[in-house]
Amino acid sequence: MNPLERSRVEAVKWRRRARLISASTRQRFNAFAFLFALLIPAVVVAQTPLLDAASTRRSVSGQFVVIGANPATPSARPALAVTNAEWVRLEPSLLAVSAEHVKQSLWRALGIDPMAPWRGRIFLALHPAEAPDENVAIISSRFDGVWNYRVELPDVLSRPHLARALTGVVLLELANRDNPGDRSAEIPAWLAEGLSQQVLANGAQEMIMSPPDKLVNGLPESQFIVVDRGVDALAKARAVLQDRPALTFEQLSWPDGAQLSGDDRAFGASAQLFVSDLLALNDGAANLRAMLQMLPRCYNWQMAFRAAFGADFPQPIDVEKWWALRTVSFAAHGAGPLWTPAASRDQLNETLSVPVDFRSASNDLPANAEVSLQEVIRNFPADRQTAILQTKLRDLELAHWRMAPQYAVLTDGYRRALADFLGRRNGVPPSKGQVASTVKKLDALDAERRAMETAAKPGVQTDKRQ
Repeated sequence: MNPLERSRVEAVKWRRRARLISASTRQRFNAFAFLFALLIPAVVVAQTPLLDAASTRRSVSGQFVVIGANPATPSARPALAVTNAEWVRLEPSLLAVSAEHVKQSLWRALGIDPMAPWRGRIFLALHPAEAPDENVAIISSRFDGVWNYRVELPDVLSRPHLARALTGVVLLELANRDNPGDRSAEIPAWLAEGLSQQVLANGAQEMIMSPPDKLVNGLPESQFIVVDRGVDALAKARAVLQDRPALTFEQLSWPDGAQLSGDDRAFGASAQLFVSDLLALNDGAANLRAMLQMLPRCYNWQMAFRAAFGADFPQPIDVEKWWALRTVSFAAHGAGPLWTPAASRDQLNETLSVPVDFRSASNDLPANAEVSLQEVIRNFPADRQTAILQTKLRDLELAHWRMAPQYAVLTDGYRRALADFLGRRNGVPPSKGQVASTVKKLDALDAERRAMETAAKPGVQTDKRQ
């Protein structure tokens, strides 16, 4: 072989090697992923999916690509989906339809045109389920200016977990559409949870479908589901929050591990109510869309929320006040039966007392005691005083709707006295005149309460419910 031919052969080898190196580099770059922290407790290695036409299905819009599980899940696991209506066996064709249904439901809630184009493709990759309610991973990757997503799903999953996963990835796709950076948006937990609960309330059985579970005369047949129309979408949230107080705005903002995994029903109910009330505001849906678009450019969702809802909540404290009033109003509409007069009396006495620990000497063990609201106002430090009075004010507001008529008026008197005292302070320590005036009002209410107790007949039962 002459030198010229040898050089040509070497050139061909180097070109082939360069193409292999380039392909490997592109593959590693495409595999670089951002882990969506809201729904993913575990780290998952992502790669661009290799599609197999035999096990792959596309949704009607083409946005969702479902990659079937192989091998199939052991037969013991699908039986769980059959016996429990909350569980579904995920089959590629039906999952593609379910994903489109969930997306359209979310778009309607956010006021998005159902015919609007999508931008990022979403791959739903099924794998054999190994345990009940496995973790679901959502991986975001950006290539050539477009964000795409891969959702790792077990092929047997509960409806709430599936709705939460699909909601989270749809919201991510909306938030990242105009995101030019390399950092994916982070969806706040309350938004994904609240909207997923709305999806479930609007007919999860007809949106999230499972394959037929039995044969009748040789034909596959599924359970017939009757879906009621026009029902209260917050009915389940109302049932949960009837016995448990709604979470505060701070608790919604900083959920713990159990709440993120969907194990805390109060978090789901509170998040659904919070999102529903935001959507009910003037331009609520438009503001939520604006917040999603701003998420990639903000260090945290709180900044995007303030920018989007600035007209409704000019100051950070405004949203907390609004939410506190909304939870009270919501509880009032489903308060349940009134307490008896005796139960109302006991409940009011308990609400008005403040438990404290004290030591008679520095080396003694603490002892328990109870003090009045007047003592708190006169003697407690400002920060501790405010925290106690705000808690008591909320307890009075909640109890007011369950009180017997004669105690409801008295409870409202205490509530107004505390609300007036806290409202006039505006973060400034109370003056002596404000303290004296509020103590005088509380003393008068205490005298009226003692008179009612004296006039009550002896032998009244003290059960707290009828």
